[in-house]
Amino acid sequence: MTETLLVSTALAVIATGLVGGVFLTFSDFVMRALAAGTTTGSIESMQQINRKVYGSLFLVLLMGTTILAALLVGYALVFAPVDVSRWLLAGGVIHLVGVFLVTVVCNVPMNKRLDAFQPDAPEAARYWPTYVSVWARWNHLRTVASGGAALCFLMGCLALVQA
Repeated sequence: MTETLLVSTALAVIATGLVGGVFLTFSDFVMRALAAGTTTGSIESMQQINRKVYGSLFLVLLMGTTILAALLVGYALVFAPVDVSRWLLAGGVIHLVGVFLVTVVCNVPMNKRLDAFQPDAPEAARYWPTYVSVWARWNHLRTVASGGAALCFLMGCLALVQA
């Protein structure tokens, strides 16, 4: 069981880091580049990005990591030694709340609202500055949460190896 837990936790480190890397890309330069472009072109680009994400490896990683994080939380609550469980609990909760919940409650509804506009509509142009700033703030949180979860899962791996 310890080997399976170690492999699962290592996978959580890798997957959470990869997901965080995508979020970092948007926080670091994608949203700034879109904000600097023409409003109509930037809205259309973001709409296409949001539509393409549904068939992407990123979505598989995000959902898979969410399931894995929930399983690791459950294992930590029932079976893991205290020095391991605290890291697994922290990583799982950070991912579930700071990544998954923020995505579902904040970023996705904003994406759906943006998608409802014609890119050249005046309402879209009025919504765009708010979308960029608020969406980016939530994305910064997801970026930090992904890094924090990955770090906690890594510390859980190290605690498992030492146990």
